[in-house]
Amino acid sequence: MRLSILDQAPITRGNKATDALKKAEELAILGDELGYHRMWMAEHHAGSDTNVFASSAPEISTAFLTAKTKNIRIGTGGVMMMHYSPLKLAEVFKTLSAYAPGRVDFGVGRAPGGDNHAIYALSEGRQPMVNNMYEKFDAALQLMHDEVPKDRLYHKTIATPDQIVLPEAWLLGSSGNSAVEAGRRGVGYSFAQFFNGQMSKEILDTYKKNFQPSAFMQKPEINVSYMITVAETKEEAEFEAKPQDIWRLLFMRGKITRVMTPEEARDYPLTEMDRMIINENRKIHLVGDAKEIAKTLQEEKDYYGYDEAMICSIPHSQEKRLNVYRLLAKELF
Repeated sequence: MRLSILDQAPITRGNKATDALKKAEELAILGDELGYHRMWMAEHHAGSDTNVFASSAPEISTAFLTAKTKNIRIGTGGVMMMHYSPLKLAEVFKTLSAYAPGRVDFGVGRAPGGDNHAIYALSEGRQPMVNNMYEKFDAALQLMHDEVPKDRLYHKTIATPDQIVLPEAWLLGSSGNSAVEAGRRGVGYSFAQFFNGQMSKEILDTYKKNFQPSAFMQKPEINVSYMITVAETKEEAEFEAKPQDIWRLLFMRGKITRVMTPEEARDYPLTEMDRMIINENRKIHLVGDAKEIAKTLQEEKDYYGYDEAMICSIPHSQEKRLNVYRLLAKELF
């Protein structure tokens, strides 16, 4: 089974942003050694809320991590294209692919990756353009492919460097709205199951039915992102998973905090309603021993028909987090 890594560079309680980025580097190197297929860095902007993720510039991390690894694909999952011009996107990823041909992924999302304060700061106070995401994506793909976009704004521009090995292009989604659009453009479709747990065969089949081969991808490719906590035993996995469970519980109530330690989570007071919500949220957070979760992933792959599972894992301890990827690799490779 093909496994990949999604990292948000989480800044857990007691750590700094620089620690989170160093840990991303360590994870990329381990993933490369273990045989993971790709690693994507997410894009998050802090705005006025507590800074909980250090991955604000995934394209910069992509450049750094490709230089630190040998075989694993590196990319963005995804760069939030509403903040950037298609020309800039094309030139950044063409440059990345020129330095690491055959190893770069251009993964894009339509979400802002931050609150309203961050959105307006990134657009320098101008009204953000939020209704032209697919047109922007089209223009970026055309510029990347050394074509002249239909948009008149780009009729007299080219994206350099030219004649590079094209990166793989992917469109992210969490509700199915992007499935048709990804298929028609001949790019990969990445479904974020850990956002809301609403994956369905219908969504993935819709992408496949609408897929048209392109210069970026000759056949349909689907990856699904899961939040996973595994350990040597189910009891240990539950202990390590509880901070993430509580983080999501608080997030649902509009409280954004850094992920606490397992000891803090163990002692955190929960009502019966809290426990019911956490139990319900377990459909988007897989927790257990490695054999159990590996079996679940294989069953879901067989049922839904996707190509690879992308793992996001946030135990507080870096060693525990790295061990999640070791354990899953042992079971599934």
